[in-house]
Amino acid sequence: MANIKSQEKRIHRAERERLENRRYTSSVRTYFRRLEAAVAAGDAVLADEELRNVSSYIDRAVARGAMHRNTAGRKKARATRVRASLG
Repeated sequence: MANIKSQEKRIHRAERERLENRRYTSSVRTYFRRLEAAVAAGDAVLADEELRNVSSYIDRAVARGAMHRNTAGRKKARATRVRASLG
């Protein structure tokens, strides 16, 4: 642990921020799994809704700085391909 008070604060703050970023990235994976489940079930209406949800959540993660914009673009493109596979 750091000896300097400001460094201790910085360590605690970094840990809080790390956990918040992790919540965003974990939620993106959860929404993506929901999309895949909707596609597997063959439900086009639900798949469209889940695609909107995952895209929206990815955009929020980028805005918060939890995800790089290139990573977000890759994930959104992958989600779109998964949705398109339903037909």
